Amino acid sequence: MKIIRAEIWGIHLPLKEPFVVSYARFESMPSIILKLTTDTGYEGYGEAVPDEHVTGESFYGSFALLKKVILPEVKGLSPFQIEEIHYRMNRALRGNPSIKAAVDIACFDLMGKITGVPVYDLIGGKAHEQLSYPKVISIGSPEKMSEAALAALESGYKHLKIKLSGDTELDVQRLRKIREAVGADVPIRVDVNQGWETYETAKRALAQTELLNLDWVEQPLVPEAFIEMNELRQSTVTPLMLDESICTEKDLQRAIEMRAADKINLKLMKSGGIYPIIHMAKTAEAAGLACQIGSMVESSIGSAAGYHTAIARKNIETTELTGPLLFSKDPGNLKYEVPYVHLAEKPGLGVDVDEEILKDLSELHAEV
Repeated sequence: MKIIRAEIWGIHLPLKEPFVVSYARFESMPSIILKLTTDTGYEGYGEAVPDEHVTGESFYGSFALLKKVILPEVKGLSPFQIEEIHYRMNRALRGNPSIKAAVDIACFDLMGKITGVPVYDLIGGKAHEQLSYPKVISIGSPEKMSEAALAALESGYKHLKIKLSGDTELDVQRLRKIREAVGADVPIRVDVNQGWETYETAKRALAQTELLNLDWVEQPLVPEAFIEMNELRQSTVTPLMLDESICTEKDLQRAIEMRAADKINLKLMKSGGIYPIIHMAKTAEAAGLACQIGSMVESSIGSAAGYHTAIARKNIETTELTGPLLFSKDPGNLKYEVPYVHLAEKPGLGVDVDEEILKDLSELHAEV
């Protein structure tokens, strides 16, 4: 059995409303959808969401590299040769993790369909009975964000994730207003997306929010600030999570050595897919670090892959893959029911892909 054909679509997923984080405003999300076909007729789907702010990848460059560099390395191999596939991709091209994730995810989808089991059964079986997700609230005024937080709780959400801008004075106002609105017991997670930038700025902001009982603060500083993160941890009782700092196994090892985080946010798009993330989760577990599977705002295809990975690992304690809820059109059909996601107990990713929607959203298309 071997992979004989690939088809790729470069699409823009339409957002219901703009998604705003500290470093960018998104009106739509770029995505690259991959279909791999075997000589026995099986088809598997994967997804890449390139992000120049996190992995340095661009939409058009990633499409070209997937087509011209990565896919020729994969054709002719069995999808079960996942170690060899990653070896060849890494040998052919440094970095560019999201397009490697697309191949990895498509191979796992194929392996599940060929063997007749869900992807999570290929990587350890269910370690959790169900997975929940928070309401992610993008940046706005303190009043608008507190109103959004209340509306989320009224619609059934149990956890809130708050995006902040980097303006520490306004960020503190936002968090205080939200905590005042939702009460003392609602779990609040905070993501600064590198916005606080300097140690002194972050230390001051954390000191002003310690009484708000935050679950954690994610990526307050720039990715390379491991030493400063260590010092920041010593200055606050609020747990700190790293995201953009951790793309590779070496990044994770450095964070462990530097004692730079209490928690790690793992993402398939920034680390190359399911196979590398399993190894990274095990490394984190050995160091006593809990993990989250986060999102680069993928469609149902990439989101399902993240949820399959999370449900199979004990130390992946939280998940946040809510991209499909933000889109007005999605090529897949991952099922969400606030506040839980429901993985279909079908072979592979368990996601049905509508290629008519892919064609409708497609800007780029190629067959290899």
